[in-house]
Amino acid sequence: MTSPMPDASIGDRIRRFRGKSMTQQQLATAAGCSVDLIRKMEQNRFHSPSIGTLHKIAKALDIDTSLLLAKGHPLPSAKPDEGVVAIRHALTSVDDLLGDVTGEAVSPDEAQRIVDHAWGLYWGGRYNTLATVLPTAISQVRATVHAASPAERVHANELMTRLYWATGCTLVHMGQPDAAFLAIRMALTASEKADDELLHATVRGSVAWQLLVQGRYDEAVRIATSTAERIEPRGDVAPEQLSAFGSLLITGATAAGRARKVGEANSLMQSAGEVANRIGYNRNDYETAFGPSQVIMQTVDVHVVTENYTSALDAATLMPRENGLPLASAARHLADRAYAHARLGNDQQALDTLLVMERQAPDWVQYQTLPRLVVGELVENHQRRVSSSKLFGLAKRLGVQTT
Repeated sequence: MTSPMPDASIGDRIRRFRGKSMTQQQLATAAGCSVDLIRKMEQNRFHSPSIGTLHKIAKALDIDTSLLLAKGHPLPSAKPDEGVVAIRHALTSVDDLLGDVTGEAVSPDEAQRIVDHAWGLYWGGRYNTLATVLPTAISQVRATVHAASPAERVHANELMTRLYWATGCTLVHMGQPDAAFLAIRMALTASEKADDELLHATVRGSVAWQLLVQGRYDEAVRIATSTAERIEPRGDVAPEQLSAFGSLLITGATAAGRARKVGEANSLMQSAGEVANRIGYNRNDYETAFGPSQVIMQTVDVHVVTENYTSALDAATLMPRENGLPLASAARHLADRAYAHARLGNDQQALDTLLVMERQAPDWVQYQTLPRLVVGELVENHQRRVSSSKLFGLAKRLGVQTT
């Protein structure tokens, strides 16, 4: 894959990928935006396009959006069994062709600890650490599945599902969409052997999320909603089923919002809210948070992506201080709020929110696109009354150009 040029601006990357094979006007026409926008971005006079616009430009350039966004990458490791390349090698093992199993099988309890540790790191935004532990973890749990007795095999495949799933989610944040999609499809295959309908449904929801990240919104909506229909609660059901069902509705709503299908997004979110109210409290089932706080968070997100910024901030006021969100979700909620403030011209509130977010999740923020877009917009408008020293310090830490 082409280098994402981590030290370049978004405009620099657009100019590089456009090259001499496409004029600015041709790119603008293919992306459905104005040539003035393309010109300003390439001249680094506009730093804050919407995510939707970036997806359209990337599609017109026939590249993955991650190459424009330059997501963070884990620190390089001198050890050959750590890092993104090692994760890729672990995912694409050829043990079956060599008639050998390279990983060391561990006990079911140890495999459980390995998987739980990986998810704990993920929800804490600890992607650098994950890059060091996932390659060995994948080999160990795969070997454990291979060595499992018939009585242990269902549980072993459940653990394999959860680990492949954590790997796919991590690779998305590392800007590795192809490897991420491979991992989540492997998780889906493993889940078919795990004999757990809700686990399988939730992994399908993660497939929809990855499609959403790739800008494939209509497919994401269809997968999320069709899967929700499969497990729709009827009568008295366990809270886990309500939670899985509600999470799928939220994924569908988020994808519909990004597709600018506002009515469908609002309808799905309303249905998710009804499910959350039925549960009455925040839960975390199948590595997925769901409940009233998650509905508020995603309602804000849908308002942001549909450019209804005042409604986004109004919805955000409903979020309780003790909201029970995982760290990565709480940080994303702050990023959405900062974006809404910036778009409404509330630059100081946007900056203050970003600084809180950075203090809470310093590892997570290094891999995120939205905070960089907000900082770029604040830098562009720094003549407003905003603390320049704090702003430019944050821009430097996030790798956002200030000139």
